[in-house]
Amino acid sequence: MPLQPLLNACTNKQSFQNDSTKPVIIIAAGAAGLVAGYLLKQQGISIKILEASSIYGGRMKRTSNFSNFPIPLGAEWIHAEPKILDEIVNDDSVDVDINTLMYDPENDYALYEGEKVSIKEVEMNEDNKFVSSTWFDFFEQYIAPSIEKHIVYSSKVKSIDYSTDEVIVETHDSTHYASRVIVTAPVKVLQQREIHFTPELPKHKQDAIDKVEVWGGFKAFIEFSDKFYPALIGFKVNPPEHGEKLYYDAAYGQNTTHHILGLFAVGAGSIPYVYLQEDEIIKYILNELDELFDGKASTYYVKHITQNWNTEAHIYGAYVSNNEDWEKIKKLGESIDERLFFAGDAYTDGKDWGSVHAAVYSAKRAVKNILKS
Repeated sequence: MPLQPLLNACTNKQSFQNDSTKPVIIIAAGAAGLVAGYLLKQQGISIKILEASSIYGGRMKRTSNFSNFPIPLGAEWIHAEPKILDEIVNDDSVDVDINTLMYDPENDYALYEGEKVSIKEVEMNEDNKFVSSTWFDFFEQYIAPSIEKHIVYSSKVKSIDYSTDEVIVETHDSTHYASRVIVTAPVKVLQQREIHFTPELPKHKQDAIDKVEVWGGFKAFIEFSDKFYPALIGFKVNPPEHGEKLYYDAAYGQNTTHHILGLFAVGAGSIPYVYLQEDEIIKYILNELDELFDGKASTYYVKHITQNWNTEAHIYGAYVSNNEDWEKIKKLGESIDERLFFAGDAYTDGKDWGSVHAAVYSAKRAVKNILKS
């Protein structure tokens, strides 16, 4: 997907204005919610972000307590050119000081079902990794500072009434009034009817929400006392279009002497991990690695950490299947009555989905449409 300026010439067409009594309310503070709030704030629009949990970031979750570099428990790679970071900041006066790197196809290799293959054969030759940083760290440094005071935490939205020009948003303990609303909550939240809409969403919209497949998701990070594995270790998922499973050197390119192997698994690839107990998970992981590496995984094992996205409150999964019908995705991203807008990695124009940069571009689109409304 070609990269494009986030708000090129947008201010020349801006007709929308509001004040703090009727802000644009953004539901959820993940990547799309944060970018939407940030860009609206840049244009002088009053905003309020309602986040169900106690922290922003959503599926960009990370931990700094496992190793001496940040570990991304959610979104990890940049599936676009690194200049996307500058485009998100959308301010030429800001120097975005974030280092990234790509895999080296000349020196790095992968295993796929135990056979040595090139990085390109596991389709990781164009992705970028953060160095001593993560998606969350980028947002924490460059995006959140200007908008965090507008985030209301522990505010799970129960209902949205968009029947009149004044949109009414209700949480478990408060009522908010908005000029426009951007819904960025994960699709699973809408599939489970956790937000009641008045009037009901149009049938084509609700059908798309109900029918898209949201993959389950699981990540693990295992520290070993020695390195015995290549950059990437791929596994076949049957059928291939039903998911993905990849072990990878999580310490690749990091300024560390720690040996950390990551596991990324979605859809059918996340089974059985998402259903096992913690002690069973590490046994399963070590057993399958021992088969590939002659028992070295169990010998060198130090510790591990896991993230089951299926059981993460207010999220309940990873992302919409890579092989979903693009027309359903397009319907997910459509706005309603110029009052109710949608943004997020699943609420796009149908050309791309399931990544942070897709969430970013959908947020940009929602902001541009609001400014013209």
